[in-house]
Amino acid sequence: MRLPKLASVFVFLGCLAAYLMFVKRHYDGVRPAISKIPPHFPHRLGLSGSPKRPTSSEVVSGRFQYGVMFDAGSTGTRIHVFKFQLEDNEAPKLAHETFRAIKPGLSAYADDPEKCKEGILELLAVAQGSIPSSVWSSTPLVLKATAGLRLLPGEKATHLLDRVREVFGESPFLSRGDSVSIMDGTNEGMSGGLHGSDTPTVGMLDLGGGYLGLGLMSARLAVLGGIEGQPLEGSSTELVSPCLAPEYSGQWEHAEVLYTVKGQKAGEPIYESCLRKVEKMLYRKVKNAGEAKDMEFYAFSYYYDRAVDLGAIDEETGGTIKVSDYIDAAKRVCNGMAVTPGENPFLCLDLTYISGMLQELGFPKDKVFKLARKIDEVETSWALGATFHYIESLRSQ
Repeated sequence: MRLPKLASVFVFLGCLAAYLMFVKRHYDGVRPAISKIPPHFPHRLGLSGSPKRPTSSEVVSGRFQYGVMFDAGSTGTRIHVFKFQLEDNEAPKLAHETFRAIKPGLSAYADDPEKCKEGILELLAVAQGSIPSSVWSSTPLVLKATAGLRLLPGEKATHLLDRVREVFGESPFLSRGDSVSIMDGTNEGMSGGLHGSDTPTVGMLDLGGGYLGLGLMSARLAVLGGIEGQPLEGSSTELVSPCLAPEYSGQWEHAEVLYTVKGQKAGEPIYESCLRKVEKMLYRKVKNAGEAKDMEFYAFSYYYDRAVDLGAIDEETGGTIKVSDYIDAAKRVCNGMAVTPGENPFLCLDLTYISGMLQELGFPKDKVFKLARKIDEVETSWALGATFHYIESLRSQ
C-alpha cells in the first residue's frame, strides 16, 4: 500500500537513514580546516583566457566526487559539503560531510538583497576549506530554498536568489542554470538510493519553519489566527490566542511582519482551548501514515529543539521521546501558564502543535522516536539525497 502523498514527505522509506547506518565504514574522521572568507574568487582560466567549465564526464571522474548543497531555510542557511566515494557499478557512498549553519535566513535581507551575499560568501569559504582546490571546478554547487522563501511578498524572493546566482557564478565551483531555485515541499523528503539491499527500513520526521504552511513558524501564525503574507493596508497585526498565557502581551516577527500577540483572559483550561485551535488548523491538511507506525523513526529539527527545551534530552547527545511525552509536556506547560507565563511564551503552542501533528499522522501515544542531530556523525537532512540526485543527473548526461 502506498503512503499518501503528503505523509510521504515525512517518511523517507528505505533510503537515506538505512544507508547512513553504514556510513561509519567509510567515514574518514578528518574535519578539514576552514579558510577565511576570500576577498574574491579565483577565475578558472583555460588557454583562451575564459573561465573553464568541465564537461559532465569530468565532473564525476576520479575516485571521489564532492558536492556542495546550500539549504536556505526560513530561519537560517546551512551548507553541506559531501564527499562521495565512487565505485564501479555501485551507487556513490558517503565518505565525509562538513556542515555549517548561519543565521538569519535569506528572507531577513528581503529589503536589501545585496547584504545576503556576505553570508553566502562565508559558507562558500567553508566549502573551499573542505575540498581540494584541484577539484573545485568539477564540484557541483547548488542552493535549494525551502518553501519559507515563498512567503515573501512580490519579487523579493526573486531578487534574493538573483544575488545568490551572482555569487555562485563568480565562485570557483561548478554552477549551472538550475543551481539556485526554490524547491517544492515534496523534494524535502528526497533521500536518494544510498542504501544496501539488506538494510532495515527506517523513517524520518523533519519539522522546519515554513514548509507548506505546516512548518512550526507558519503553523504558529495560523494557530494564532494570522494569515501568511503582508497584511492589507489598514488591517490589524494584533493576534489574540488562548495558546498564550492570560494577560500576556508581546511582539513576534514572522515573514517580515511584526505582530502584537496577546493571551486571552483566564477562563477554561489553556491546554484544551489551545488544542482545539491546533486541531482546527490541522483539519484535512495531514494524511494518516498509520501504515508506517511500526517502523523505527528518527526525528529532527524542531522535534529535537523542543525536546531540549523540556529537558527531555541532552542537547548534544539527543535521546528518545514518546508521543505521550510531548502530550504530557504540552498539558503541563499550557496549564502552568495560568500561574506563571514561563520564559518561552510560545512553548505551549509549539508543544500542542507537535503532539497534535504526530497524532494526526497516525502515531500512537506510546510510539518512541529517536531524536538526533546526526546519525553516525553525519548531519541528516534532505540535502544528502538532493546532492546525490544532482550528481546522478550529471553522470547520466
